[in-house]
Amino acid sequence: MKRKRQRTPELIFSRPTAANVQWRDTEALFRELGAEVSEREGSRVAVVLFGEVRVFHRPHPSPDTDKGAVASACKWLEQHGVEP
Repeated sequence: MKRKRQRTPELIFSRPTAANVQWRDTEALFRELGAEVSEREGSRVAVVLFGEVRVFHRPHPSPDTDKGAVASACKWLEQHGVEP
């Protein structure tokens, strides 16, 4: 994993939930894990990974991922054995 991308899992898995995880880094992490990311209606983004589809809301106007989405991504990744 690229050095820059190593920081993203550390932020996602941190406790308490991080508020400074940029969406582009989260999306890049999903892609690096093999996900297919596609646009949906509005600012929704579908992530197909582990044979499942999860829908996230692309943040705007701030580039930072919502804390709830970070917690959801963390839980989803933990369920499938991904570690920071």
